[in-house]
Amino acid sequence: MVFSTYIFVFYFLPAVLLLYYLLGWLSAAIGIPASNLSRARNALLLLASYIFYGWWNPWFILLMLFVTVVNYFGGWMIGRPGASHRKRTLALVASVILSLGTLGFFKYFMFFQTNLNHLLGWLGAGTVRVLRITLPIGISFYVFQALSYSIDVYRGIVPRVRSFPDLACYVALYPQLVAGPIVRYNTVADQLTRRSHTWERFSSGVALFILGFAKKIILADAAGEIADAAFDAHGLTTLDAWFGVVAYAFQIYFDFSGYSDMAIGLGRMIGFEFLKNFNSPYLAESITDFWRRWHISLSTFLRDYLYIPLGGNRKGPWRTYVNLTVVMLLGGLWHGADWTFVVWGAYHGGLLAFERYIGKKSFYYSFPRPMRVAATFVLVLFSWVLFRSASLHEAIRYFGAMFGMGSTDESALLLAGQLYTRGKLIVMALCACFVVSPVQAFQWAETITWPKAVALIPLFVVTLMTMFWQSFRPFLYFQF
Repeated sequence: MVFSTYIFVFYFLPAVLLLYYLLGWLSAAIGIPASNLSRARNALLLLASYIFYGWWNPWFILLMLFVTVVNYFGGWMIGRPGASHRKRTLALVASVILSLGTLGFFKYFMFFQTNLNHLLGWLGAGTVRVLRITLPIGISFYVFQALSYSIDVYRGIVPRVRSFPDLACYVALYPQLVAGPIVRYNTVADQLTRRSHTWERFSSGVALFILGFAKKIILADAAGEIADAAFDAHGLTTLDAWFGVVAYAFQIYFDFSGYSDMAIGLGRMIGFEFLKNFNSPYLAESITDFWRRWHISLSTFLRDYLYIPLGGNRKGPWRTYVNLTVVMLLGGLWHGADWTFVVWGAYHGGLLAFERYIGKKSFYYSFPRPMRVAATFVLVLFSWVLFRSASLHEAIRYFGAMFGMGSTDESALLLAGQLYTRGKLIVMALCACFVVSPVQAFQWAETITWPKAVALIPLFVVTLMTMFWQSFRPFLYFQF
């Protein structure tokens, strides 16, 4: 199921909210203890989340259940009173291997087979038959979430969970299940058993959901039409290529930040508070600053669970550079099993290492901030070419077009007529304005006044009309 469909907006969400708050009314009427109410609500959310996730393929529920069971028993063994250090370590290692092994098989086994065949062909040997494997939606997100529970119990940050439905609810929670943000267990552990429900938080959640909904439908999908036309074209002028990659930068930002806003808003409606996932990333003045602002839940997860355990910056400068590169390489692979993502990760890792090498007192920081922001945005655009291209060959072709080596045949002239229509130029201008806006959606929705509520109604109506009018576009991060 997808947030941006009539089934979710008109049927699933109202039904879940109605049943969720009906449980609260019934508990108040018959005097059910608060702890029992939380468990009943968690059980309802677990059932709703499995329905939400199983809408695509019910068999995928079993895979998520397996990962949940592995980490539940792993956490149980790790947090058992009197457990020896050796047993705790073995339990953690087993949880990590089984969880990442599941992710690795479904996400990377085909990639491994394909590249093995290339190697065998180069050596003149026979190839193997490639096993076609369907990638379960959201597996990268819920595996990381489940693992954060086992690791946090091992580190002593949180106690082990006694109620399996509570942990299963955390792993499967439908607002952020398939495209994040990555919610770490230690940030919501208390909320699973005690969370407050106020009209202010609920109304803020509704507002944030509507804003994210509009980001996706009105801005991201429209920018995506421009990006698709440019990246799928056979003939590109330099202007077309730059226009297309800027459109993709807008598409992926408003698509992913829109989903995150919707997820955070949906969480607030049921009493959960998730951390923000974006903070004006295209106003970053360096790549290091960009990763403090972009997909914050992933970058902090990689920092706390990979970069710091590898040694961070505590073992000398060269080890720091290696750690940064390794983390970003793995971050690239997390996004997808393709060489474009490997190179994308290496590109960002190299830039992070280079910025650490030159330090904050380098000549770069003597430039005015607008120049640093513009330079960072251009560097990010180069990385988006890799991220969007279907192969390294296509990425090289697109880079060539950006630097004046593209073809300018008749198809390029036709493309220009498709890209620079009045409507598309207006969309790009709106995207640019919202990208540099000092007020972001999560800030605007913190408090809801009557004027804001009145403004949200027509926005929601227009977004719904646009959703029904245009062709369906899934969220970009569903593929990861």
